[in-house]
Amino acid sequence: MAEKDKEPKETFYNPIDPDKITENPHNLPYAHHVGSGLVKPEDQGKLKGRALNAMEHQTDMQLDQIYQQMQLLADQAKKLQDRKLISERIYMAEMRFEPLINHTYHLYKKDTGKFLLSLIAPSQWGRSKNNFIFIATVKLLADHTWEVLEKGETIDLEDI
Repeated sequence: MAEKDKEPKETFYNPIDPDKITENPHNLPYAHHVGSGLVKPEDQGKLKGRALNAMEHQTDMQLDQIYQQMQLLADQAKKLQDRKLISERIYMAEMRFEPLINHTYHLYKKDTGKFLLSLIAPSQWGRSKNNFIFIATVKLLADHTWEVLEKGETIDLEDI
């Protein structure tokens, strides 16, 4: 019996490829037994595509907001420019009365090229229908500038 113990032991041969065996199965990028949770590799192209799409949507939305703000400022600047031009024309115009604050008046251009500030609205001229070109309906503000309430339809204020 002692001789049997001295016989060399057979070495164990594992039929599984050593590249497919690990000491730490929890680090594998795939399920290592039937009961393991499903592990799917992420499609990096999809992730980047979604992120890029979200980024483009967000920046487009912000650019649109900025554009709307710029448009509002441009409209305000145009109204202010119109007020300035009208105010200049009014102070050069013929007035046969003293304008009062918060009252409405009407600016016309005569055939002679001179301006006239009147109390009479375009619809109130009646039969006389003077050959005046209606420029604007205005109201005198407390700072002695004029608020443009209505502009003549065919009038470009920069041309007057």
